Amino acid sequence: MSASVEGRTATIPERIWLASYPSGFPAEIPPLAYESIGAALEHFCAVHGERPAFISMGKSLSFRGLEAQSARIGAWLQSRGLSKGDRVAVMMPNILQNPVVVYGILRAGFTVVNVNPLYTPRELEHQLNDAGAKVLFVLENFAHTVQQVVARTQVQDVVVCSMGDMLGLKGHMVNLVVRRIKKLVPMWSLPGHHTFKAVMAAGAGKTLAAPNVTRTDIAFLQYTGGTTGVSKGAMLTHANLLSNMEQMGLWLETAFIGKKRPEQLVFLCALPLYHIFALTVNSLAGLLTGATNILIANPRDIPSLVKDMATYKVNVFPGLNTLFNALMNNPDFQKVDFSNLALTFGGGMSVQRPVAERWRKMTGCPIAEGYGLSETSPVATANRLDTSEFTGTIGMPIPSTDVDIRNDEGASLPIGEIGEICIRGPQVMAGYWNRPDETAKVMTADGFFRTGDIGFMNEQGLIKIVDRKKDMILVSGFNVFPNEVEEVAMTLAGVLECAAIGVPDEHSGEAVKLFVVRKDPNLTEADVRAHCADNLTNYKRPRYIEFRNELPKSNVGKILRRELRP
Repeated sequence: MSASVEGRTATIPERIWLASYPSGFPAEIPPLAYESIGAALEHFCAVHGERPAFISMGKSLSFRGLEAQSARIGAWLQSRGLSKGDRVAVMMPNILQNPVVVYGILRAGFTVVNVNPLYTPRELEHQLNDAGAKVLFVLENFAHTVQQVVARTQVQDVVVCSMGDMLGLKGHMVNLVVRRIKKLVPMWSLPGHHTFKAVMAAGAGKTLAAPNVTRTDIAFLQYTGGTTGVSKGAMLTHANLLSNMEQMGLWLETAFIGKKRPEQLVFLCALPLYHIFALTVNSLAGLLTGATNILIANPRDIPSLVKDMATYKVNVFPGLNTLFNALMNNPDFQKVDFSNLALTFGGGMSVQRPVAERWRKMTGCPIAEGYGLSETSPVATANRLDTSEFTGTIGMPIPSTDVDIRNDEGASLPIGEIGEICIRGPQVMAGYWNRPDETAKVMTADGFFRTGDIGFMNEQGLIKIVDRKKDMILVSGFNVFPNEVEEVAMTLAGVLECAAIGVPDEHSGEAVKLFVVRKDPNLTEADVRAHCADNLTNYKRPRYIEFRNELPKSNVGKILRRELRP
């Protein structure tokens, strides 16, 4: 197969990974059955009825309840004078209001702008203005941030939610604890704001009009982390998300090859729903499969998270390396019954082999790693979910997805050679919001998205990420990939977490610096150096080692190397 790529001809490899699919497994997803996510929601809510869709702090919301409550939100939004496609921002953690609001926005014909509740005022102002958001739903814990910037945005209506709004009588106690005892709600003032309960009451008296939404309409503006510059909104269409939902639904079945599939799956939703990983792998895949999602409002509260894992018979746990690591270092985690855990799905960052091996030993369930980005809705590749071993790769392209490894000139590279991972499929975004110049930088003439991640594909079609282009360290002309240094360091028993970066060096151009969080307080710099000397060639060894109490992390727990750079 060949195609014109940036003025040249690239030979795109045949789909060699199909030979690694389970026998009879489809190479393509079927034609989409729905025009919009809203239409899909209405169908699946009718199918799954009174099954619990989401559980938060012990309170359950059924699929039928999700349909009814989201209709109220959608009807109220339609009464506010918005036009089809207008942007509505959601600034909430994993509480019941989150899916109710998000699906209400989509059903009303508007576009969701997911906002990290932990944003600083500067970050929030940028995102609201870049998206042109007209309405903002925010948890009261973060209303003080909104107060500082809302006057400088296009936001016309602010809806303030409280933690207990959908918890019934228990909600009064929850709000009392959050506000008065834990003091988690800083003082705020937003004149003219609406309360969530008032909006729900007003929506109950209105009828949700069916909007003329098509698959090409934008469902989400999903903002990237800004690691390569200013944060940009990836335009994810209804077709993008519906496609990835179907892809994940198909792939999920590989977890139950040779096993009995539970009648209703239970997903643990510890990653935030405003992040693309949980949005698709938890919420949308849960909708398709009729699963129950256990919402974790604060995944940093490891003891509470462990209690929820023990209470609910979790079958599917999407997570990331730092979360797996933190859980295993909690003594109560080792007492949990993991007999129902059929799938641990790792994404968001590289899963380190020492973490994966310890996880399997402790839970009896291997970690199946996958890969994706905000721009790919997100899942593009995954290991087979019936795997019994940790492969150390991000797996193979999922159905209807092509992956090509290309050099800087855009030419395809042979199997085994390292280059940029490029992705094409129905889940790839329509482009960056209002940034055609940035879109042009990442989309090739033949429809591949250039991820900026460096890796290679082996003969089985499995892909190994080496690192991001910008994270590569150049030591005396030799490429050093931080992931390799970190993975070696993590095999040292006294290391809890670590991160490697490149720092300027007058002799070698750059040198490796390793930041370490100790598990063993007696761990010394000499211990780390000796371990690295045993496992890494000279130019890869850290020249500088710094011990820290913690490492900077993103909202989903990904270690931020950029914040460690001088």
